[in-house]
Amino acid sequence: MSRDARWKALLELLVEQGRLDVEEAATALDVSAATIRRDFDQLAEQQMLVRTRGGAVVHGVSYELPLRYKASRHAAEKQRISAAVAELISPGEVVGFTGGTTTTEVARALAARPDLASGTPALTVVTNALNIANELAIRPQFKIVVTGGVARPQSFELIGPLADGVLGQITMDVAVLGVNAFDVVHGAAAHDEDEAAINRLLCERAQRVVVAADSTKLGTRAFARICATEQVDTLVTDSAVSDGTAAAFTEAGVTVVRA
Repeated sequence: MSRDARWKALLELLVEQGRLDVEEAATALDVSAATIRRDFDQLAEQQMLVRTRGGAVVHGVSYELPLRYKASRHAAEKQRISAAVAELISPGEVVGFTGGTTTTEVARALAARPDLASGTPALTVVTNALNIANELAIRPQFKIVVTGGVARPQSFELIGPLADGVLGQITMDVAVLGVNAFDVVHGAAAHDEDEAAINRLLCERAQRVVVAADSTKLGTRAFARICATEQVDTLVTDSAVSDGTAAAFTEAGVTVVRA
């Protein structure tokens, strides 16, 4: 097992359990206790966990995996979802992106579309995600608008009142929303309240809202609400979504696309 794969597995175990001891982690990953101690020390240096005597605990109360460690989770599903979302966007539109691994894949799918290889502009992209802006900025046919704000290390998203100021002055054709949870009754949600606030404003400034989420996020709840279900026009998810869950969203007025 590579170091990156081992670190991802350790962080995911911490998310599930909240606390790990060295021997438990070594058994779960089939490596030596010395390797786990070294991993814990290095992850603690990067503030991804808190080292304790004999083990580690999650970093903070509302812990979530940093973006680079979430990217490989459900990767195949995310690629299919992203391709389906990209097909919903027309040349010349103004598109808003929240941060997240799935929305990043949507941006990459748009960058690869032949019909968006030229234009003045081919697309206007508005985002508070630094990594998405960085990937698309090299494409001269895309006009990139980045909100202000303070960078959130876990998701590379800009949050705070500076981002509010920019988003309050523009309108968009479509907002592509990445979420931590999407439930028919409770709506779309994120773990972080500041991140949710910016995502909410992005939705309010768009004519239509597309939620891009794999099926594991559906029917679940997260701490901070982004928007109500009735504010979402389309849900693009993977084929593993149950018929009952898809039907519930359809009955709530959301178009469900299974990729």
